[in-house]
Amino acid sequence: MASFTLHGIPVSRGIAIGRAHILAPAALDVKHYLVPQEQVEAEVQRLQKAIATVHKELQTIWNDLPKDSPAELGAFIDVHALILSDPMIAEVPLDIIRSRYYNAEWALVTQIDELSAQFDEIEDAYLRERKSDIQQVGERVLKVLTGTASTLPSNADGDESVGRMIVVAHDISPADMLQFKDRAFGGFVTDLGGQNSHTAIVARSLDIPAAVGMFNASALIQQDDWVIIDGDAGVVIVDPAPSVLEQYRERQAKLLRDRKKLGKLRKTPAITRDGTPITLLANIELPDDCPGALEAGAMGVGLFRSEFLFMGRTGYVNKLPSEDEQFESYRKAVVAMKGRPVTIRTLDIGADKPLDAAEQTALNPALGLRAIRFCLAEPQMFLAQLRAILRASAYGPIKLLIPMLAHAFEIDQSLAMIEQAKGQLRDAGKKFDPLIQVGAMIEIPAAALTLPLFVKRMDFLSIGTNDLIQYTLAIDRADHEVAHLYNPLHPAVLYLLSSTIAMGAKAGIPVSVCGEMAGDIKLTRLLLGMGLREFSMHPTQLLAVKQEILNSDLGAIAPHMKKILRAMEPSMIMSAVEQLRAEGNPA
Repeated sequence: MASFTLHGIPVSRGIAIGRAHILAPAALDVKHYLVPQEQVEAEVQRLQKAIATVHKELQTIWNDLPKDSPAELGAFIDVHALILSDPMIAEVPLDIIRSRYYNAEWALVTQIDELSAQFDEIEDAYLRERKSDIQQVGERVLKVLTGTASTLPSNADGDESVGRMIVVAHDISPADMLQFKDRAFGGFVTDLGGQNSHTAIVARSLDIPAAVGMFNASALIQQDDWVIIDGDAGVVIVDPAPSVLEQYRERQAKLLRDRKKLGKLRKTPAITRDGTPITLLANIELPDDCPGALEAGAMGVGLFRSEFLFMGRTGYVNKLPSEDEQFESYRKAVVAMKGRPVTIRTLDIGADKPLDAAEQTALNPALGLRAIRFCLAEPQMFLAQLRAILRASAYGPIKLLIPMLAHAFEIDQSLAMIEQAKGQLRDAGKKFDPLIQVGAMIEIPAAALTLPLFVKRMDFLSIGTNDLIQYTLAIDRADHEVAHLYNPLHPAVLYLLSSTIAMGAKAGIPVSVCGEMAGDIKLTRLLLGMGLREFSMHPTQLLAVKQEILNSDLGAIAPHMKKILRAMEPSMIMSAVEQLRAEGNPA
């Protein structure tokens, strides 16, 4: 077989080499037939039994989670269990069987397709990719219905002569990932997915090389093919030539040596070679992520995404977490960080998100009622979250971060709501930090271009580079047809970044970056040269970024910055950024 190369989306750094194991999906093109009326209830019971079986499977997987498993795994399994209990999955397909006489498989797939179409309308890349959770849960049920559930071959001895297992799948769920925990597996390759897919998140938390968005990798790669994953480039090489294989084995060995050296930097302060201290923070989704952040040497939490508390809810009464439930989650994170600051972002979700898909009316959700717009339109919900965050501030330092602000009146209304929440807590006799810092996410070009409105009103700023790039370039990087146009080094993006950092510094307002750019070591020196002194990223990226900082000299970086920021040609910018990094590396 001739060697060939596939290109996808890099989501987890490193190199993996091994033999392909193809994880076949349940066929969604199931048999369609009508059930005689007298057999309808038997068909309903068949689907109910399959759903109950999957519930037991998920519970068993959750119970068997090793103590050192990443927190994300347990959380994602909980999400799948909630989806499975949702009436949209647990009840609507039963109604379809009873009303349309569809067989169980057809009824289930009909409903999955309907829900998937609703998720396709969601603007937010992270939440839109939760469509895959619906499909993965449906696949587990289908495999039980059709009797096609598969098991993996044993490779417990990890014999390198046969190669470590490289899992190749159309898509893969967190529960399926746990099948590999006792086997010598090296990485993941999937047809679907993006930077925010569960495969990507879990791969980063496990620190395992992965490449997603490969379109048809599962069809092109055959069982037991030799596969190389270059996680840094998002490249997969199938059936490589011996010379290529040897080259990547050498690179892999060097990466392992370098990674061991990084472990020694955990307690080393992040200070540039010319003596400038840099603050390194962690992005987290759950309070259980805090121990991993501390282990990586994080000086605090730069972004606590509160959306996880609101996802997987069903029914009007149970749709939103209570104030006490939110408070306990925030308090747990603050206590776990042992006095280090925790920045909590208020709900970045909206009418275009799956809190209630049936109520979707926005023609263009990207420009609709989302994030702070949604929160201001739902004041009681917003006040409950604000009170929960404020109450948690009595247990340690908290910074409150407001997403997607663009207008002065939105800032003023948000600050007024925070004061109202403080007043309610005072009346109730509950403690909180009256001087809690309030900051704004800069993720809309309009915000970056009208920064004086923000620096006059806010205590700090946090640049969300993912959304800023997407809104600036009108690119949805989760859309595979245009993802190649997503470019953090576009001159317009660099202008907005540099001007925001510079204006914040001039006003004496702390500015951090909490998007993917903060954790990309290829861009660390670029951001340092712009004046950034606070980076927030996934904990697994912290030590590599710290090493880059320790090897950087701001005096040597400065002469390059004018050239980079004045350049318009992409090739010139890329070349200058590469030169910036190369010249700073010690011999």
